[in-house]
Amino acid sequence: MKVTNFGPMKMKLELVPVPVTDVDRAKAFYVDKIGFNPDHDHRVNDQLRFVQLTPPGSACSIVIGTGVTSMTPGSQKGLQVVVDDVQAVRQELARRGVETSDVEVHPWGSFTYFSDPDGNTWSVQQIPART
Repeated sequence: MKVTNFGPMKMKLELVPVPVTDVDRAKAFYVDKIGFNPDHDHRVNDQLRFVQLTPPGSACSIVIGTGVTSMTPGSQKGLQVVVDDVQAVRQELARRGVETSDVEVHPWGSFTYFSDPDGNTWSVQQIPART
């Protein structure tokens, strides 16, 4: 596989929109149940509210709000976070009232899945130990 050097051009994914119907309900879910950090909640005007939330330890955040995306609420599928211990995270999510799947173990990782109140889907992956 050839790796192309783009010189000084460096790109980092740092913000992903998640479409929701009720901003306050979604914010409470992500902060209180999932444990995301509430970075910003700013109402620019009646048509634009920007709520940035970050998973603990992540360099990438999500944005929910009004006027931030034209995607249909619940249409963001397959977002993924990586954790050290998927079983412990699943237990903590369950303790907080989040419905999760059983942990699935595959050669490429162990996973549990959940959805937000609008149906946007997430996977939680534990990467297998590298030998």
